[in-house]
Amino acid sequence: MSAKAIREYDGKLLLAYHLLRAPLLSDEQTPSLFTPAATKLAQVNVDTSLKDQAAGVFENALKQQLDKLEQSHPWLLTDKLVAKPDQLIKRRGKHGLLTLNKSWAEARQWIEERAGKEIQIEKTSGNLKTFLVEPFTPHPANTEYYICINSAREGDYILFTHEGGIDIGDVDAKALKMLIKVDEPFPSTATIKQTLLKDVPEFKHDVLVDFISRLYAVYVDLHFTYLEINPLVVTDPVEGQTPQVMYLDLAAKLDQTAEFEAGPKWAIARAPQNTGVSTQEQHVDQGPPMVFPAPFGRELTKEEAYIQELDGKTGASLKLTILNKDGRVWTMVAGGGASVAYSDAIAAYGYANELANYGEYSGAPTETQTYEYAKTILDLMTRGSPHPDGKILFIGGGIANFTNVATTFKGIIRALTEFKQPLISHKVRIFIRRGGPNYQEGLRAMRQLGESLGVEIQVFGPDSHITDIVPLALVGKSSDVNATVAQSSGNMLQDQLLGTPAASTPTSSTNSPKLNPSDDATPSDPSQRMEYFESSQDQQREWFRPFTSKTRAFVYGMQPRAVQGMLDFDFMCKRDAPSVAAMVYPFGGSHVQKFYWGTKETLIPVFTSLKEAVERFPEVDVVVNFASCRSVFESTREIFGYSEQLKTIAIIAEGVPERRARQLLHEAERRNVLIIGPATVGGIKPGCFKIGNTGGMMDNIVASKLYRPGSVAYVSKSGGMSNELNNIVSRTTDGVYEGVAIGGDRYPGSTFIDHLLRYEQDPNCKMLVLLGEVGGVEEYKVIEAVRNGTIKKPVIAWCIGTCAKMFTTDVQFGHAGALANSDLETADAKNKAMRAAGIIVPETFELLPQALADAYQKLVQTGTITPRAEPEVPKVPIDYSWAQELGLVRKPASFVSTIVDDRGQELLYAGMRITDVFKDDIGIGGVLSLLWFKRRLPDYAHKFIEMVLMLTADHGPAVSGAMNTIITTRAGKDLISSIVSGLLTIGERFGGALDGAASNFTKAYDSGMTPREFVTSMRKANKLIPGIGHKIKSRTNPDMRVELVKSYVKKNFPNTPILDYALKVEEITTSKKDNLILNVDGCIAVSFVDLLRESNAFTPEEAEEYMRIGTLNGLFVLGRTLGFIGHHLDQKRLKQGLYRHPWDDISYLLPSLEPESLDPRRINARVNVQTK
Repeated sequence: MSAKAIREYDGKLLLAYHLLRAPLLSDEQTPSLFTPAATKLAQVNVDTSLKDQAAGVFENALKQQLDKLEQSHPWLLTDKLVAKPDQLIKRRGKHGLLTLNKSWAEARQWIEERAGKEIQIEKTSGNLKTFLVEPFTPHPANTEYYICINSAREGDYILFTHEGGIDIGDVDAKALKMLIKVDEPFPSTATIKQTLLKDVPEFKHDVLVDFISRLYAVYVDLHFTYLEINPLVVTDPVEGQTPQVMYLDLAAKLDQTAEFEAGPKWAIARAPQNTGVSTQEQHVDQGPPMVFPAPFGRELTKEEAYIQELDGKTGASLKLTILNKDGRVWTMVAGGGASVAYSDAIAAYGYANELANYGEYSGAPTETQTYEYAKTILDLMTRGSPHPDGKILFIGGGIANFTNVATTFKGIIRALTEFKQPLISHKVRIFIRRGGPNYQEGLRAMRQLGESLGVEIQVFGPDSHITDIVPLALVGKSSDVNATVAQSSGNMLQDQLLGTPAASTPTSSTNSPKLNPSDDATPSDPSQRMEYFESSQDQQREWFRPFTSKTRAFVYGMQPRAVQGMLDFDFMCKRDAPSVAAMVYPFGGSHVQKFYWGTKETLIPVFTSLKEAVERFPEVDVVVNFASCRSVFESTREIFGYSEQLKTIAIIAEGVPERRARQLLHEAERRNVLIIGPATVGGIKPGCFKIGNTGGMMDNIVASKLYRPGSVAYVSKSGGMSNELNNIVSRTTDGVYEGVAIGGDRYPGSTFIDHLLRYEQDPNCKMLVLLGEVGGVEEYKVIEAVRNGTIKKPVIAWCIGTCAKMFTTDVQFGHAGALANSDLETADAKNKAMRAAGIIVPETFELLPQALADAYQKLVQTGTITPRAEPEVPKVPIDYSWAQELGLVRKPASFVSTIVDDRGQELLYAGMRITDVFKDDIGIGGVLSLLWFKRRLPDYAHKFIEMVLMLTADHGPAVSGAMNTIITTRAGKDLISSIVSGLLTIGERFGGALDGAASNFTKAYDSGMTPREFVTSMRKANKLIPGIGHKIKSRTNPDMRVELVKSYVKKNFPNTPILDYALKVEEITTSKKDNLILNVDGCIAVSFVDLLRESNAFTPEEAEEYMRIGTLNGLFVLGRTLGFIGHHLDQKRLKQGLYRHPWDDISYLLPSLEPESLDPRRINARVNVQTK
């Protein structure tokens, strides 16, 4: 939802700060004629969850907050006060939720008596937790006025009446109204007086005109969508002073999607210096972000808040509203429109009181995001005692356009598996219906899960009506018009490609199309692999046909996937040339992009400016604008600059601010440009043209017969539901003629009536379909057109959202515009009105296919439609990457990795999710065990590994590796070069003793040699024992590093036979020389062998292999790298210069040369070499 209510406290702060700062829209710039009252606002916001804690905790927290307010707002102790709840409650005065003219002690007591208490307002119950306290302003009744500004498609309405206050009555009937149309100048002072102030004393006219002008400037500048003040008090002028204007009671809504524009302005008004509330919290702007509270009685639960937080962190959409936590029917639906359709169906079958939640996920969420979403719902669903009748979970959705169904299902499957036992305990039955990209693999995985989970899971694809699983689950049978579909392999694309039995349908079992792979093999001659197209000539088209088989488009934005989808559709439809002429991408240089045209390739130019593209391709008249919500306004305005050529613009972005959307649609009307969107997937003209990702993958386009035209044209708000209409229409009629999804925002660029009037004028279109929804009044324009005969063709229609009447509080459905602001905007009212006007409206959405089939058969019988023979289904190449994802092809891999997998939504270390790595706190030792040994070792092993790394991290600057690193650093080299120079010194003489010690001690132990025999054999072989000996340390001066290792290993390892053996060797060697001790390298080496052999984590063969392939030296390399980095940073920090070794530390041994040529300072020794 874009328009969201804010608290009165925040609304008044916005006005207080911006009323005299917002840029005036009027040309009549004058100094302020009124004085705003001083800003004195105090907010009490208590945490009602504290009531669940020990007795007195909630009361103490409230007391502390009120005590703190006395200190931060000293005027509370001196002024007479007003106190009231600030929780979006209407008519607080009439409900006794207002106390006036009280001292702070009285107001405080009033708040304490009510805070945390549950009250009921009409049908809604909720807890009081947020209060507003402000000065009481005594005033005569004749100084009270009412003003309201609200937005509509045509502009902003200002409503004003001279009678304000609690008994204002029917505002719509008595208020004077003035419309400020979009992009039109602000009315003059005279116009405002004449229109709004007829009943106001003349001496207040100038003050009120000034206030209204400034209030509207704030309304526009801060992206309000609704602002009501009642009463607005304007004091009578006092000699020498300007009148005061006070807004005593206020209700407001802001456009949340405009936060990127107005957010800083919202924040500064709520900054500590303007509220009197100090805080140390850091914010992205000069104050805290705006808070949009839930409606009264709909306080966010912890789970709802968590999903809201997830939603704010992703470009996808995740919504959750808990309706009845004890309900038996739960939903997990993909798509904004589909989620409403499922709620409607559940309510229609009498289960509205059992519906536990409303929500939706859409916009291609990741596997991890769907896992978190599903886990939250399953957790809520399986709380408490099991219901004797069990519970039902609908995992539903429409036919997706671009969301990979299998990927999102992976997250859901993961959550279902995790909740296996709770699902069984609560006797949960799961019904699944989904379609879209890779849905076959997703459904197959769900079927497999059903076989192992121990929970009933029934799985259906797009062969079934979208909500057909609802009656199947609730009443035990599907709707009469939707027959059960035969099972196939579960992979429709595979069935069609490989010829396995395909699912049949009752409406088209004899001509169900199959997707044939192209037999147009890729040419072996590289020169023939490219396809080139000449620019086509300008074409003349009728106004009602914006899309034909010759239509060409620019794609604004770098969207190769969408472009390839459009080209594949073009190839399937046997177009002469690709529908995409060029892409426009301002952020990169001009170049060409390679795309497939069938099995061949073609080049699509990419321009950095629209001007270049327009000049190069004068035949293009459509732009598909993929710019983001932040930049789409400016980019669309730029496109308008070429409106003589570019006549249709599809705006894909969601989250376009409502004010910007209205500006675009009105400019489009003036320029005679058709806008589709914002927040749309686009539209499709079968056999001719498709916008972006409309229609989904090629298998769905084939299944819905979108490669050739039918006779039925539809218009919908929802993109996902438009795919459902493609599916329904193709199964009940001869197919789609054209379909458009106008977008789910409140102000789409074109409306239902705009497209239905086009369809009415097109002789090739015989039937019209309208899929409306709750919210807005655009359906009534269609009703009027049918009534007055403007639309004569049969119209079949349905408005989703009929379930809204079942809810006690306002529920914002998936689309921004899907919320009824009056009875007229409800789905029931629209369906009833459409039915009364002669439009064919089924009793439920589930009966829509039957209504379509009946209407189609009548047109066939009357000869209006003549069924045509099905053309041959086009042959479409399938991308290798997609075929591989579907499991249809394979190829040998060039590399193999068994330790890390980065392909999913979450990084895996040897199968362990990175989140679990931190959740289980396995440390760097645990990570190393996963990456080096492909398993999780015992905790004592992790700690030992970390100990080794710490002990080997450094041994001073004098050792060769550290010295090399230091010298390289001082030569000005970078970190990597310096570290590598140090690492290259590691070998048998430096750092390589670990492998040698492990090998020698282990072989001696395994061979059965006694420690004395081992020492004797090494002496006879004239070899030093690796791991024995130290230059400084001795038995009497032990190396504390060795002592630490021995102590830890002895205490924590199960057995230490190799360490014990080495210590016996030490007894022998130190008896000969005191410093022939087991050094740290040797101690680590033998201890590590004991770890490999005695931890029961490795087989003997694995232990031997790890010793052989250099694992021990790896520990030294990893540990010592820490020290090398330290030496590099140390030298850089000290700004040490280039190192040159002193001459006096070098012995120069050179052949004899002439004495006079030698510098005596450089001579240490001379060797005379006699020539033979």
